[in-house]
This record gives sequence, C-alpha cells and structure tokens, in this order.
Amino acid sequence: MKNVLVIGSTGQIGSELTGELRKRYGNSNVVAGYIQGAEPTGELKEAGPCAIADVTNADVIAEVVRKYNIDTIYNLAALLSVVAESKPRLAWKIGIDGLWNILEVARENGCAVFTPSSIGSFGPDTPREMTPQDTIQRPATIYGVSKVTTELLSDYYQKKYGVDTRSVRFPGIISYVTPPGGGTTDYAVDIYYSAVKGEKFVCPIGKGTRMDMMYMPDALNAAIQLMEADKSKLVHHNAFNIASMSFDPETIYQAIKKYKPEFEMVYEVDPLKQSIANSWPDQMDDSAAREEWGWMPQYGLDSMTKDMLEKLALKLLK
Repeated sequence: MKNVLVIGSTGQIGSELTGELRKRYGNSNVVAGYIQGAEPTGELKEAGPCAIADVTNADVIAEVVRKYNIDTIYNLAALLSVVAESKPRLAWKIGIDGLWNILEVARENGCAVFTPSSIGSFGPDTPREMTPQDTIQRPATIYGVSKVTTELLSDYYQKKYGVDTRSVRFPGIISYVTPPGGGTTDYAVDIYYSAVKGEKFVCPIGKGTRMDMMYMPDALNAAIQLMEADKSKLVHHNAFNIASMSFDPETIYQAIKKYKPEFEMVYEVDPLKQSIANSWPDQMDDSAAREEWGWMPQYGLDSMTKDMLEKLALKLLK
C-alpha cells in the first residue's frame, strides 16, 4: 500500500483506521473519504487529504482514485445492523450497489479493495459454537444478506477479473473513540460509558446471549495486516473469521465490576436487537486467518476493560 483511500472515514471504524494508516504510511498518502453531512473534523481533517467519496457515485470515486493515484481502497461504507432493518433499500444501495461501483473502479485502475464482512453474515442455521470458516450462511436480516453478497461479489471480482479483494468478518467492535450508532453489539460499548459516568446500565441484550467481540486496536491491526499479507499464501481472500473474545452481558458486567464495584446493571431486552443477536454465532473459529496470514489478537476481556475504563475516564473528564 502506497496511496490509500478510506471510504467512510468518519464512521466508527473509519475514523480510527484512517489515523492508524496515516501513522504507518504517512499523512499525505492516506485520503479520508467522506459524504456530505459526515465531513471530517479536527485531526482527521487537518492531518491529511480529504475528499468526497460517495460509493453511490462511481464517477466521483474514480476521480478521487485517479487524482491521488490510489492503489488500495478500504471500503467501510455500510449501515449498521439495527439501522439497516429500518432502511433495507438504503442498506442495499450503500452496501451492494456501492460495492459494485468500487469494484468496477478498482478493476479499471488496478486497486486492491478491503470491504469488511461481519458475524452478521451468518444466520440461525449456522453452527453457533466455533463457527467454521466455510459453512452455511442464511442470514435473517438485510444487513446479513448484504454482507453475504459482499463476500460473494468480492470473490467474483477476484476470480473473474483478478481484482485483489480481501476482507474479514468483524465481530462486535469496542472503542472509546467514536461512539457506535445502530449496531446489535453496541451495548458492549455503551456499558463502559455508563460505568465511567456512574450510571446504572440498562442492557438491551438478554443474559446468556454470547457474541464475538473485539477491541478496536485489534480490529485495525487485522484489516491492515490482511492487506499487507502475501497474496500467494491466501487460500481464502474474502471474509476471514477473526476472533478475540466471546461473552454475554453478565460476563462483561462482572469484568467491569472488578474495577467499579459499585456499578449496577439491569436488563430491559430490546426485541429487535435480541432477535438479531440470537441469529449470530456465539464464537467463530478463526484458525484460517491464523494459518494464512498470522492473525493474533492482543487483547482479552480484562485487558480491554482496564484500558477502556482508563481511556474513557480521561475522555469524559475533558
């Protein structure tokens, strides 16, 4: 990677990924792509180049790619799971029609493309424990349907046109930097905010509901490490399972109480979020990623909890 475009640079993952890429490759070599109404601010805006990069407009994407001599595109444009259920047509327009535009631009300009998939690409018929890399995928949400299509379309362009497409299936991602907005796993971020603020947490996901989760530094490293990996060693290209930790609300609650003994939590289950969570795996088998490109997470639940509480305390006290 020499010149990188991050589409969706102001989102939860994109904002941090853009900064990390600029640290590694130089500020001027990483373009923060955005849409009107979600413009970069602060350091994201000031540290390096920014450009409108609306995935629904192929001509605009192509113009940015040529202007900045882009060789790698990180495509993070998508609606999150809960939001997508209320706006299914928009979810498809951004996630699939937008991906088609990006893949065409990549094919014409020789770009590599990273488009993340998700644990949401699995469904109720998928094995829940140690979900295999290659298994049945019949998701019950438009978010999941679009993610499966993302995987297949990316594979198609890789096989038919030789476009270097790569992706991981992200679990729920936990971060203290950019608040989440509309994801099923968001409770695992919100709970830390409540703990640091001294508020009782109302959990929308039921006790015993396990889902894969990951701390943001590991998620960023996974995306970059995969794009840097030796292509000849990849058996899979799109949608590697990656895992770090799996827990239910009670487990993360107890992990926080270790540092905040006074912290309280009650359950008030959200039926939509719970139905989505019930259709997702409890824990993925990420052995393919470990074997093919050396994936290895650095954070577990306790080390993440300690860091989240410390960093959020500093953030919220400002």
